[in-house]
Amino acid sequence: MTDEVTADRRMLEALVCPVTHSVLSWDAERQELVSKSAGLAFPVRDGIPVMLVSEAREVE
Repeated sequence: MTDEVTADRRMLEALVCPVTHSVLSWDAERQELVSKSAGLAFPVRDGIPVMLVSEAREVE
């Protein structure tokens, strides 16, 4: 199980914002990847990041 968590973490760390190509931060409470530079939060559904701008919500 530890290998799976490590692999997921590495995958999430490798992702960048599709708009600005900047680093994303993980919001565990909301299960989202947040791009502060773009002001967008991308959902993670069933362990799969949905990196579509049309699926993202705006954040302040």
